[in-house]
Amino acid sequence: MPAVVAVAAVLSLGLAGCSLEPSASAGEDDLQVVATTTQVADFTRHVVGDAAGVQVRQLIQPNQSAHSYDPSAADLTALARADVLVENGVGLEEWLDDSVTASGFSGRTIHSSTGIKVMHADETGDPEHGEEHGNPHVWTDVANAVVMVENIAAGLAAADPGKADVFHANAARYEADLRALDEWIRADVAQVPRDERLLVSNHDALGYFTAAYGITYVGSVIPSFDDNAEPSAAEIDRLVAAIKKTGANAVFSEASVNPKAAKTISEEAHVAVYSGADALYVDSLGPAGSAGATYIAAQVHNVRRITTSWGATPLPLPDRLGDLG
Repeated sequence: MPAVVAVAAVLSLGLAGCSLEPSASAGEDDLQVVATTTQVADFTRHVVGDAAGVQVRQLIQPNQSAHSYDPSAADLTALARADVLVENGVGLEEWLDDSVTASGFSGRTIHSSTGIKVMHADETGDPEHGEEHGNPHVWTDVANAVVMVENIAAGLAAADPGKADVFHANAARYEADLRALDEWIRADVAQVPRDERLLVSNHDALGYFTAAYGITYVGSVIPSFDDNAEPSAAEIDRLVAAIKKTGANAVFSEASVNPKAAKTISEEAHVAVYSGADALYVDSLGPAGSAGATYIAAQVHNVRRITTSWGATPLPLPDRLGDLG
């Protein structure tokens, strides 16, 4: 029995025996919003801000993979109660359709990636490992994050017109932060000659990022958009050869992915590996208190690690982004 179906069966028994009352902190008329990924949830919280009468629940937790996520009974319960569902889209949440069906969710769905030009395998350098929907990691380009925030604000405003002005004002402030972040990334990367901007990551998730900021994507440890795939021996050999040929000097692991394969490849290629506290936040943000606790903090952390690996000194952040360490 598929996991979602099994959980749904348990949920149906629970629903038959008890009411699904909101938590003590939630009002009966509150707008109940469920957001799927860590990034989408962060965007949603910024749009909601301190607006009264809105509750936001995040499904995927920090350092969990969006590709292999298995919703719990509590997640399906949250979906059953929700007025609004905010998703990344582009096929990232492969488990979501079954979850919506199992929960009986019938509210408004906000597809946050609407309007973003989706990259496909031939645009990320690996035509053999495409996915039906294309590369779902759209948020890695900050300009796309701005579009996602605009979509979320518009969707929430439609769901609760009485708070539309609040949602749009919050979104405008956050979008200004994102544009400042985008400018800082461009300036930071521009310190390094273009032919020296080489990147090797844990899985094929940074195509939008590298395209946006003029970085050559040498390859990935896992040559797939899915971070649960396994590299073959031939794929490992090809990546090691590419690292040696291009002169890339580091392999970056990700905070939500086991670094074992990245460490193996770095050893074979005789280059540095960035893992542990130096790993990138890509598929997932980090927990509260970590360097990747928010989208902006995660991008700053990633860019600082990448430009440092190229021998550059990261530039100071603009004042409006505050002190992110």
